[in-house]
Amino acid sequence: MLANRRRPIGDSGFSVAPVALGCWPIAGVTTLGTTDAESIATIRACFDLGINHLDTAFVYGPHGESESLIRQAIAGRREELVIATKGGIHFEGSGMANDARPETLHAECEESLRRLATDRVELYYLHAPDPKTPVEESAGAILELVEAGKVRSAGASNCSLDQLKAFHAVCRLAAVQLPYNMLQRGIEKKTLPWCREQNIAVMVYWPLMKGLLAGKLPRDYQFAEGDSRLKYPMYRGKEWERNQDFLDQLRVIAGEAQITVAQLVVAWTFSQPGVTTALCGARRPEQICETGGALQVELSPQQRGAIEAALDARGPVESDRQFE
Repeated sequence: MLANRRRPIGDSGFSVAPVALGCWPIAGVTTLGTTDAESIATIRACFDLGINHLDTAFVYGPHGESESLIRQAIAGRREELVIATKGGIHFEGSGMANDARPETLHAECEESLRRLATDRVELYYLHAPDPKTPVEESAGAILELVEAGKVRSAGASNCSLDQLKAFHAVCRLAAVQLPYNMLQRGIEKKTLPWCREQNIAVMVYWPLMKGLLAGKLPRDYQFAEGDSRLKYPMYRGKEWERNQDFLDQLRVIAGEAQITVAQLVVAWTFSQPGVTTALCGARRPEQICETGGALQVELSPQQRGAIEAALDARGPVESDRQFE
């Protein structure tokens, strides 16, 4: 099967390439130097790459910057795209707040449609569970949006397996969105098998683990003070050194295949059983052009074996037990 062949989003009737554009970076919240011109060019680059899925959210930007930039970038080409957005998180003061009450999801969906200048989105996610609102109530609100035609299919993001099952019992899930990569494989235990059984697509974010698995951070890289990546153990101490040893092995495999480390990693990610699409964030065209190049990569049995040997040598990484 060709790597770039489109894959179904559950039983929604929509199909997407196995690489999608994650549109958080273009919001400019955590990425310095983001410009509207580069962001729009990044989105437009997807058309030439064969990427037809854009993933955004109500909270991607204090004033909906991500959704608004998508509107500008896709003018005249809306029908070529499968757009996903999310509701249930918004900016509040200097931070973000969960609010997935039905009335909030309805209001945020309406605002997202306005920003995107469209009458519907193909996929609408509960962005994250709201501790104050039963997930079944949030699911009921999204079901109402589906029945109204404003949302064509439903998804849930950042949910445990029990929460996904509770949502699915009320509103059929077409897709779930969770973190997954070579170093964070917890969802292989229970969630991926359940999704395969239920014919639910799995869209994974952080395939490059916030840049680590792109292989471009040297062993002696000096993180800026306040860099949020330092809160993850894999960016510090012995784990950092083990990851750099692992990346040295990936560089050899990628070099022999005449592809980049990022392309190798993304191709491995979307080829894992049950994974539908790898969501690759980008804010400049060259970034999505690199990761989108993975659509042309077919890993051979020998390459897969070499990657698995490198993973075995790297040793176990403690997974996020919230997502298994």
